[in-house]
Amino acid sequence: MATEPGIIHQMQKNAPSKNFIPAPAMNNCACNECPHMRLNTLEKLYLAMKNQTPEITIPEETRVAALKPIQKMLKLSFN
Repeated sequence: MATEPGIIHQMQKNAPSKNFIPAPAMNNCACNECPHMRLNTLEKLYLAMKNQTPEITIPEETRVAALKPIQKMLKLSFN
């Protein structure tokens, strides 16, 4: 999972045997230190997944393009 270092600290406390890697900064963007991502918590993530909210609607073309890197990441994680 790629996320910002702040939530990784909490994830490591809950799963100390796991190895979490922070998302790297890319192209002059410090997305790995995003102030908006810092508002996320494990509780908020849990509730969003449990309740399947908020719902985000995107064009099908964007969804298909975004699916490719996710599938590649999952393929790498299971090898």
